Amino acid sequence: MAQLEHIEAIEKRLWSAADTLRANSNYASNEYFLPVMGLVFLRHAYSRFLGVKDAIEANLPTRGGKTRPLTKEDFSQKSAIFLQPQAQFDTLVALPDSADRAKAIIDAMESIEADYENLRGVLPKSEYQELDNAVLGQLLRTLNPEELKRVSGDVFGRIYEYFLTQFADQKAHDGGEFFTPVSLVSLIANVIEPAGGTVLDPACGSGGMFVQGARVVERRHENPTEKLTFYGLEKNATTIRLAKMNLAVHGLEGDIQKSITYYEDPHELRHLADFVMANPPFNVDEIDADKVGSDPRLPFGLPGVNKKGKVSNGNYVWISYFYSYLNEQGRAGFVMSSQASSAGRDEAKVRQKLVETGDVDVMVAIRSNFFYTRTVPCELWFLNRAKPQAHRDKVLMIDARNVYRKVTRKIFDFSPEQEQNLLTIVWLYRGETGRYLDLVAGYCQRMLAEGAACFDNVGAAPCGSPEIDKGEHGGSPLPDFIGALTTLRGAVEPFIKTLDVGAIHESPLQELDDAIPLFKADVDSFRKTISEQQAAWGTQKTTNGELKKAVDRLATLAETSRDLVKQTDLLYKLACRLIETCENECAARDSDAWAGRDITRARKAADEARALAVEQLKQVRYFWKQAHWLTERFPEAELCDVEGLVKLVDRAAIEANDWSLTPGRYVGVAPEEEDEDFDFEEALRDIHVELEDLNTEAVHLAAMIRKNFEELGI
Repeated sequence: MAQLEHIEAIEKRLWSAADTLRANSNYASNEYFLPVMGLVFLRHAYSRFLGVKDAIEANLPTRGGKTRPLTKEDFSQKSAIFLQPQAQFDTLVALPDSADRAKAIIDAMESIEADYENLRGVLPKSEYQELDNAVLGQLLRTLNPEELKRVSGDVFGRIYEYFLTQFADQKAHDGGEFFTPVSLVSLIANVIEPAGGTVLDPACGSGGMFVQGARVVERRHENPTEKLTFYGLEKNATTIRLAKMNLAVHGLEGDIQKSITYYEDPHELRHLADFVMANPPFNVDEIDADKVGSDPRLPFGLPGVNKKGKVSNGNYVWISYFYSYLNEQGRAGFVMSSQASSAGRDEAKVRQKLVETGDVDVMVAIRSNFFYTRTVPCELWFLNRAKPQAHRDKVLMIDARNVYRKVTRKIFDFSPEQEQNLLTIVWLYRGETGRYLDLVAGYCQRMLAEGAACFDNVGAAPCGSPEIDKGEHGGSPLPDFIGALTTLRGAVEPFIKTLDVGAIHESPLQELDDAIPLFKADVDSFRKTISEQQAAWGTQKTTNGELKKAVDRLATLAETSRDLVKQTDLLYKLACRLIETCENECAARDSDAWAGRDITRARKAADEARALAVEQLKQVRYFWKQAHWLTERFPEAELCDVEGLVKLVDRAAIEANDWSLTPGRYVGVAPEEEDEDFDFEEALRDIHVELEDLNTEAVHLAAMIRKNFEELGI
């Protein structure tokens, strides 16, 4: 199993276990929400604590033979929280059933709040007194699986975000609006690239914008707490607690104020923010026009007032506020309803004034189903007060509606590579050709690493990704599959020898025995080619022309990996056909020579080995396709118009289109592409996943209906 999929499997299992506990208790999702997130916070904090503790201790100063004790400052420098012994997760997990777990958890939270003033009154405490002692014990054990102790990387950061996602999907708090999908936040952060200074989110929710902004700094091997100062506004007190927990668990601090941003500006950051990042509520129509009419944060005026004295639509109030907060070098990135970019009447007048400033930088259209609580499409807006003169009267339009990954039947997102490819368009727009070339080269190298991992599955994970202990998820996928298939074939052999020449089994047997040596030969050839290409890469030049040649050269290897996928699946099917023929046509189960249990076990092992080999082989072509996607669309390593994807649009064209900023109006329609990789079996698996989702949803709804009936006494 690929490492990403393994982490996803852990996330789903942890959530399922936690949600099952909720379903078996008397708590609604909104009551269960904070105590669960508090424990995930503790577990995440403990993971980060352990990750840096050894390195800190190794560098502690000594005096008179005594080593200075650990302090919270030691951990703050490493973007982690210092935990007293009673707040360390293993201590809580080890509590016996006779212990008062709620009190122990409350003591743990209070010890953290004592050390961190910014968390005082923030962490959940009294909520744990409402949970049964046995339920708390099970929840603690659920969040501390053995396999996660062998995982490196910020895995619990992902799990923390995953739990936020799931609670958002359930609308467990504030209608789920506290959470913006990670892939959108990450894209925003990486486009505006906060390098240093003030970061403001006037609708900060659970603080995801701050966390992703900090990660941009961390990738440059710099300390975000030294480079960035975070300010947030949020109207909901519970959401503020979530945001402060989210910041703290990543070793960050921020000044987050309870405020209704439409009417209040407690930080007074107009014209002072270096970066603004936000996902405000869409299409709000209850803003009091009299209260905001003279607000200096509306440099372009009100976007229209209805008969009730309310602003007709709040989208351009938000957009104006974001713009007004920026200093002369400031950048903003925010999510906005897709209605806003082409809205008419008074909103169009505000949009015209905004475009005429020359500070609208990039527009990105996002398809529907990226959000957990609403299915509507949206757009990402990017403003830049310091745009180069050459771009002052232009806007980069990107239509990313055809770029997505299906997570469930209801939720889509960007894969890391899809996000990188969209970012590459912005890099080329900014003239950062070197980053484009580095990414293409990186994809080629990753392709070769994934090819090598077909034979020795270690070290193929990208830098910074979670890594699993090789003993459980390493191995050699292709040789292992051949070995498992050989074992399966050997398990059937004793019975085969009892059959007469010319029996019905001979055709499937011959087909299998003919296919195995051919497959082995192709695997050996594939391995040899991988080694040759890796050796050749040592002298690979990374100019655009040479990289294009490399991508073309590696196309054959990519096709070979796809062919091996088909062969792998076929070999397993042939082995299964032989077994079924023996059982159904040759009365194998009645024979003493038929070792049914051994064959079943070997068949299962072969199928598992097949799945691992197929998944690893698919990675080879996947990363080649990413490189090819870029070189095919931008062959000169320069920004160019790509039908259905991107166009650099000048102000005259925008004016001619009623000042619309909708990318789809400019980029055209993408040519329909034949899906060379369509896999009927994979499509069936997707349908099966969708059916499982529907079944799970049906069970959940049935439980809710039953509970409602019980409460009504029906």
